[in-house]
Amino acid sequence: MLKPSNLLTILLAALLLAGCGAAVKSGGAAADPRSFMPQRPVPTDHSSIVQGPFESGPDVTRACLECHAQAATDFMRTTHWTWESEPFEVAWRDEPVTVGKANQINNFCISAQGNERQCMTCHAGYGWADDSFDFDDPANVDCLACHADAAIYNKDDYGLPAASVDLLAAAKSVRAPTREECGKCHFDGGGGNNVKHGDLDESLYFPSENLDVHMGRYDMLCTDCHTTQDHAVRGRLLADNIHIDPAEQVACQDCHQGSFHQDERIALHTQSVACQTCHIPAMALKNPTKSSWDWSTAGQDRPEDHFTYLKIKGSFNYERNLTPTYLWFNGNVAYRYLLGDPIDPTQTTSLVTPAGSIDDPTAKIFPFKIHTARQPYDTVNNILIPPRTAGEGGLWTTFDWPSALVLGAQDAGLDYSGQFGFAETTMAYPTTHMVQAKEKALQCNDCHGNAPTTRLDWQALGYPGDPMKWGVRPAVKPANAQPAAPAAGQP
Repeated sequence: MLKPSNLLTILLAALLLAGCGAAVKSGGAAADPRSFMPQRPVPTDHSSIVQGPFESGPDVTRACLECHAQAATDFMRTTHWTWESEPFEVAWRDEPVTVGKANQINNFCISAQGNERQCMTCHAGYGWADDSFDFDDPANVDCLACHADAAIYNKDDYGLPAASVDLLAAAKSVRAPTREECGKCHFDGGGGNNVKHGDLDESLYFPSENLDVHMGRYDMLCTDCHTTQDHAVRGRLLADNIHIDPAEQVACQDCHQGSFHQDERIALHTQSVACQTCHIPAMALKNPTKSSWDWSTAGQDRPEDHFTYLKIKGSFNYERNLTPTYLWFNGNVAYRYLLGDPIDPTQTTSLVTPAGSIDDPTAKIFPFKIHTARQPYDTVNNILIPPRTAGEGGLWTTFDWPSALVLGAQDAGLDYSGQFGFAETTMAYPTTHMVQAKEKALQCNDCHGNAPTTRLDWQALGYPGDPMKWGVRPAVKPANAQPAAPAAGQP
C-alpha cells in the first residue's frame, strides 16, 4: 500500500503531467531579493593619499598598514592566504588532515608543490617560492592583488609584481574588488580561461543578461554574494575542504526569501532539487570549458592547439553549452583524495566526491561539472604522484617524465618507487554561476520527459524510475540507512 506522502506526490505528479501551465498558487509574497544585498562601500580615492616611491611589493603593503593596521593580520587567517583548510578528521586517516592547494593534488595542473613559480601568480602574497616562505610576515601580503585596478597591476613568477608594473600607480588605484580583480584568478584557474569551473570565465567580466542574469541584468559583483568580514570571504570550494560550515557558504536563499514560486508544484521540488539545477541549464555558454585532460601524451611532438594539445600539458577535450551532471549533494565532501591514499588503477579514482544520497534528508539534486583526467601514479605503491612541472628541472623544461616525477614526489614528500603509469581520475565541481532568467529555467519535460531528451538519470540518483510515475525519495532518512560506499579507488 502506498504511504500517504507518496500518494500525495503521485497525485501532484498527475496534475503536473496534465498541464504544467495551470498554476497552483502557493500564496505569500516573496521578499525583494535586493533588500538582502550588502551596501557597497564607497571606496576612498587614494590617488592623493599614497605618496611612494615603492621599490617592492612589500613596500606597498607597509604603506597600506600605516592606515589599515589590522588588515594583513585578518587576511593571514583566511584560506586565500594559507591555501589550506583547518584540520579535519577523516575515517581513512589516523591523524587530522588539512586540505588545500598548498598540500593536495587535483586533476588539472595536479600540484602547486614544486611549481610555485607559476601557481603563485594567483596567490595574494609576495615571493612564495618554497617551504621557507614566511606566512607570519604581514609585509608578504599582497594588498594590490585584490584591490589595485586589474588593468594596471599584474603578478609574475612566485607572485611578485610583474616587472612592467608601476607600483605607485597601482597603489593609487586601490578600490573595493570588482569582477575584474576576482576574475584574474577565478576565471583563469587551472591554467586558462574557463579551464576549471565551466561556470566562471572571462565572459563574466562584462556579461550580458543571457550569460548571467545577476551580473548582466543587475550588474552584480562577486562581493554582492561572496560577502566579506575581516577579509574572510564567504563561499567554499569542495576541492579545498571536507566539512563546510553552512555559515561560511553562499546560498540562493540568502537573498531569495519567502514564497518566490507562485506555482505550488514548483515549490514542492525545492525540497529535493537545488535552485541551481533548474536555473543553470548549461555552463560554458560562451567560452568552452575543459572536460578531460590526458597528461600521458605530454612531451610528444605533435601539432599544438590550445583546445586539443599542448606539449607541456598533453591532450584535452573542451566543450561549450555543457549540460551538467546531476548528483545528490548536502554541501559537504564524502571523500577527498589525500596525498598518499592508495588507488585501484583498474578503476576510476574520484578525487572529490560530493556528499549526499537519496536517503539523506539534507541533500538535494545539484548540478556539477565532472572533469576527467589521466594522470601519473606509482605502479608499485599504487598512489598518485604529482610531477614537478614549472619548477627547476620540471617537465615543462625537460619533457622527461621519470625525472619530473622524482622531483615531484620529493616536493610532496611521497615515497616513490620510480615506476609509473597513468590512471583515470575524476573531480566534481558544483555549478553555481551563469544563472539564467526565470524564463529560461528548465521545464517539466526537461527532467520528466522521455529519453533521450530527459536530462536526469533517475536510477543513478537512486529512484526506481521517473518519480512522476514511481513515487519519491523518503521524507526522512531511514533509521537503518547506511552511509554510501566509497567510490572505486577510495579507501
